[in-house]
Amino acid sequence: METLKVEKVSIVSHRNMEDENEHKVHIRNQALQLFMRYGARSVSMDDIASAVGSSKKTIYQYYTDKDQLVGDAIEKALSDNCLQCKTYHQIADNAVHEGFLAIEQTSELFRNMNPVLINDLKKYHPRAYRKFLDYKNEFIYDVIVANIKWGIEEGLYRDDFDIDIIAQFRVGSIDILFMPEFYSKVKEGMFLIQQEVFYFFLHGMATPKGLKLIEKYKKHKPKNNSDAKD
Repeated sequence: METLKVEKVSIVSHRNMEDENEHKVHIRNQALQLFMRYGARSVSMDDIASAVGSSKKTIYQYYTDKDQLVGDAIEKALSDNCLQCKTYHQIADNAVHEGFLAIEQTSELFRNMNPVLINDLKKYHPRAYRKFLDYKNEFIYDVIVANIKWGIEEGLYRDDFDIDIIAQFRVGSIDILFMPEFYSKVKEGMFLIQQEVFYFFLHGMATPKGLKLIEKYKKHKPKNNSDAKD
């Protein structure tokens, strides 16, 4: 009888832990949506509590302060993007196709993103901002380098430029998109701006063979494993 009681308590405890984890994930996801839409600074813990449908006191049971919540939310966004990048590399037909798959996903991200978010992280949440910088300067840089090398091997990109310089240039162009002096003067939305930057970057590397693929994908933008072939 004692053994049965212990097993019953263990099962209940496990279920409670799952419920607690689900609630924490719900808080993080709701907070991320708010941060993406309004930026981090203008969103209060009261706003997050209202979106979650619970009290602010409940949120503080999972997060000691807003800074911790911001960090968790940003880490989730970066983790999701990392997984998507790896998936695109696996399903892409070629290097150009991989770029178009990534830019479609990024466009959707920027449609729902307020450019002030990155500046808010830089000013008020340095630990979260450091996560963003590390991700951009390390993972995204590596993804770009791998894509360039793949494209050169396929004869889609030229082989007469310094890969590191061009990859660093592409990574640096991401920062420009979030500069207030830039996005405040450009009427187009963020997703259109980064799309134009991508096209400019791609055309600069492409061979005549690559240019043909670029034009094909521009007319029929792939959203998954497109059947457009080399």
